[in-house]
Amino acid sequence: MTGFRKRIAGGIVLAVAGATVFTAGSSHAAVAASGSSGAKTAGQAGVITWAMSPGAGPNWIFPVTPAAANSVYNIFSFQWNMWRPLYWTDNGTEPAVNPAMSIAAKPVYSNGDKTVTIKLKSSYRWSDGTAVSAKDILFFIDLVKAGLKESPANWAGYAPGFFPDNLVGTSQPNATTLKLTLNAPVNPSWFTEDYLGQVVPLPAHAWARTSARGPILADWAANPADAKKIFNYLTAASKSAGTYASNPIWRTVDGPYRLSAFNATTGAFTMAPNAAYGGPHASPMPKFHGVPFSSDAAEFNALRTGSVDIGYVGQNNVPQLRQLGSYDHFGAPDFGMEFAAYNYKDATGSFDRIASQLYFRQAMAHLQDQQGWISNFMHGAGAPAYGPIPAVPASPYLPAVARTNPYPFSVAAAVKLLKAHGWTVHPGGTDTCSRPGAAATECGAGIAAGTKLAFNYIYNSDSGTISQETKDLASKASQAGIKIHPSASNFNYMISNYLDPYAPANENKWAMMDFGGETDSAYPTTFSLFNTNGPNQIGDYSNPAADKLIHASITSRNPAAVKNEAAFLTRNQPVLFQPNSDYTWAWKKSISGPAASFRSLTQYYVDPEFWSVTG
Repeated sequence: MTGFRKRIAGGIVLAVAGATVFTAGSSHAAVAASGSSGAKTAGQAGVITWAMSPGAGPNWIFPVTPAAANSVYNIFSFQWNMWRPLYWTDNGTEPAVNPAMSIAAKPVYSNGDKTVTIKLKSSYRWSDGTAVSAKDILFFIDLVKAGLKESPANWAGYAPGFFPDNLVGTSQPNATTLKLTLNAPVNPSWFTEDYLGQVVPLPAHAWARTSARGPILADWAANPADAKKIFNYLTAASKSAGTYASNPIWRTVDGPYRLSAFNATTGAFTMAPNAAYGGPHASPMPKFHGVPFSSDAAEFNALRTGSVDIGYVGQNNVPQLRQLGSYDHFGAPDFGMEFAAYNYKDATGSFDRIASQLYFRQAMAHLQDQQGWISNFMHGAGAPAYGPIPAVPASPYLPAVARTNPYPFSVAAAVKLLKAHGWTVHPGGTDTCSRPGAAATECGAGIAAGTKLAFNYIYNSDSGTISQETKDLASKASQAGIKIHPSASNFNYMISNYLDPYAPANENKWAMMDFGGETDSAYPTTFSLFNTNGPNQIGDYSNPAADKLIHASITSRNPAAVKNEAAFLTRNQPVLFQPNSDYTWAWKKSISGPAASFRSLTQYYVDPEFWSVTG
């Protein structure tokens, strides 16, 4: 599955002393690491202040995360520091399951890939001393089921017909083992990384209640009505952000931290170490303080003055990294995709029919100067990306067609495509359809004569990079007679009000949209995003060939399945794929920890349990 992320002006990137600098030939200029030693020796615990990127304040704490709150800022850097998922799918910049950070052993698949056996590690306990058990995994699953009965939007990971719909039986051979029986075979890599990686054991012994003072309901597993009441209670508590730190329900954790302070207005928070944490960590662990900022400039000034220990570096500030002499720093792209989405249901000006034409999407790709954007807007700290799987960080699933640009920047190529398909091109003006019809040399089915090639384009103005890219794309498009009308918005508003599955009433309010992008799982299928009626669809793309390939990716053990899927989508351009900007972080040289714990920042994971203050 994928999680919405905000594309930042610096990259929704790495520097640790002695860290590897990742590059992709000459196309990606990673921020060079300073220092020369490896992971530093452990020191004092202290308090580590972490400057959140602008707009990254969390607003949802309950680990059954609804679609409208499906952000890496809620999940990776907030919830998962308190409640751990079964499988940790990040290892520095490597998109892969990290066994040491996972709370369960590698799952065992049997019965033709229809039975999955999950064995919890014995070292994990809840903060009150109770062992994390198979019952806690089942509790999460039953709460998800209860929420989905009320609305499919109550769990962001939901796709109708798949987990938990495909779960036909469970058994608990012992307290730490859970067997899941599915109704059909699954691809083990996909099911482990995309579904089990989202399963978060929850403390049934503390949370199975319907009110703060209510009794524990021991029969929730056999009584769906109780599960529904429990789900509604926890959901209501999660909506009350002002009580996150004071509500005792959130104090029972199995992760390295528990929340000790939270500002519902700004998103600032403080976490204290969980003394019962059974995973790998520094000893002692530091307190962790998240500090919000309203702009990249304000955050960089905090770094420059040394008022924060670790902070995000906006793209426009990458050239000033040398000013941070007391900090180490590093940059690399997130493993995911940045894109502008097409709305295939926006009938305004027949845009739905225009966007459905492959030649139009190819023309748009030709109008995008990826290397120019990297050089001018990202200051070299970024990497081109031509499809759903980026070249950086490296993935074994990258198809050959995505290694070079299948639609290189060329206004002339875009104009040629439009003319060849029935458009009268007016450079600097607005193109019109002069050959209506569905033939190969005509505008396309349902596009009437005289239709203008003009539409709106909503963009996330919180990001300076997105703002610059939008302006440049509109300028290049104008040279081909495509009239783009940019309209500024912000990340949270866009994913709540413009994504078709969550706000279908607004589907005619946007033609194209750039809120940032999505983070891929280690097994990078686009299931739920680009398959027809996928629950995380953004603009309702639908293609039978894509559906067939995506289905093969999640049901077949064929190692080439997901690569074939990505190759097709790279050519077919369901969205306008854009270069991936580096996500750059800097931290004081007095902060020590394993190199991977700093690399993980570039993938939106925050692992403060490994950090120590040495000076």
